[in-house]
Amino acid sequence: MYRNRPKPAGFAEFVWIWDRMLGLDLPGHHRDMAGWLEDCWQSGKRELLLMAFRNSGKSTLVGLFCAWLLYRDADLRILVLAADLDLAKKMVRNVKRVIERHPLLGALLPEKLVDWGTERFTVARQGVLRDPSMQAAGIGGNITGSRADVVICDDVEVPKNSDSGHKRAELREKLGEIAYVLSPGGTQIYVGTPHSYYSIYADEVRPETGEAAPFLATFSRFCLPILDDQGRSNWPERFSDAEIAGIRARTPERKFASQMMLEMVAPRAGILDPARMIPYDDAAVIERANGALRLMIGDRRMVASACHFDPSFGAANGDGAAIACVYICDQGEYWLHDIVWLRFDPARLSEADEASQLCAQAAAFMKHHHLPSVRVETNGIGRFLPSILRAALKKTGWAASVIEHHETRNKSDRIEDAIGGVLAAGLLHARRDIWETRFVREMREWHPVGGLSGGGSGGGGGGKADNHDDGLDAVAGCLANEPVRLPRVEKAALFEDWRGQNGGFSADSRFSP
Repeated sequence: MYRNRPKPAGFAEFVWIWDRMLGLDLPGHHRDMAGWLEDCWQSGKRELLLMAFRNSGKSTLVGLFCAWLLYRDADLRILVLAADLDLAKKMVRNVKRVIERHPLLGALLPEKLVDWGTERFTVARQGVLRDPSMQAAGIGGNITGSRADVVICDDVEVPKNSDSGHKRAELREKLGEIAYVLSPGGTQIYVGTPHSYYSIYADEVRPETGEAAPFLATFSRFCLPILDDQGRSNWPERFSDAEIAGIRARTPERKFASQMMLEMVAPRAGILDPARMIPYDDAAVIERANGALRLMIGDRRMVASACHFDPSFGAANGDGAAIACVYICDQGEYWLHDIVWLRFDPARLSEADEASQLCAQAAAFMKHHHLPSVRVETNGIGRFLPSILRAALKKTGWAASVIEHHETRNKSDRIEDAIGGVLAAGLLHARRDIWETRFVREMREWHPVGGLSGGGSGGGGGGKADNHDDGLDAVAGCLANEPVRLPRVEKAALFEDWRGQNGGFSADSRFSP
């Protein structure tokens, strides 16, 4: 058979023949990609990630790689997954076109083009196999029952399935189905560009997500941004310095960074940038000085505190219920010290209902952080909680005020106003542990959306419907309801008054009738 020829062409040669047939030259970066793909295949590496800048021809090259694999072994079964079926069909259609026209692939054309469509096709092969040689499927499609020796994940991550934690979790779950489709020893090849700071292509752990390792931690990687380390174009024949400068001028900075430089950032900038928070490691210490108690964080004395409880019974895992505390120092700066997402235990409902469990946790939180008061949103279910929380505080042995607060403002507006202003002024400190929580992820993903009450305890809509913003809402409640404190300015004992008067003067107040 043709597929058993003793010396088949290498992949780079295979691509060169195709390009010459089309009247094209083989670009240098395509030669590098081809060499990497062939080396990985020959050395037995079966988990590959190819990231390259937009319009670099990476999907075209991977399509040629699929044709080359069938050239070497016509019995291979290849499944192409993409964010939607149309994109997957595009690669299948291109590979079918290569097989029909490439001078080395004539033996793969079947005598009868029975199974020879744009969504799936089968080449001439010895094996009697149920699955086609190549098949397209959308990531949301049903691939149960399919079997493949090679799975190509071509742009499975796009903005519409990666702009929230819920959607990214769904994407990862769907990609996990590949393990049930792939034959033993099969190959997975991911091809794409990142669309999120929490991209499936990230090579570092994001602690706030709770992941133990990056999603593709075991994959061999080939990454090609549009500019090399010296700032030169990686495809100068197509993208000159002037052309790249033009792309930069027409493209938002973050989109250029993600799609052209392969940096793990969301193409759309979030309004609340965690990088603007000032991290600190110090604990809050209660001490006695000059006969009075004081609370210190490092060398700063705290003069006030704010605590906000945003209740919800949205789910047994506690999504929607959050409590946060912020201290304010004598210089008027804010110290975000702790956030807790509360959860109730369904197994304990016979001994304590949901509200009692959440209030007990909130009371323990307040006692631990020496908080003299807490504001409770009374929208929705919150109207029943203040009395339960007071009872929980009494049982805990902590004396504190419970302030009932009915929220009427739009959630988006109050989050943006409360947190955005403090961030912009550089006044928000955050304990280092905060970076380990999902609060940082909420900040990165949050975008204001119109609409009134609807989320959490009914305190107003905000963010996207499938985004969690409960931590943001709790912190915004702390900041918005604490008066701004100006730093103390020591007035000089003597100064020259521009109004023309210095010091004091005396006047005779004895007047004749």
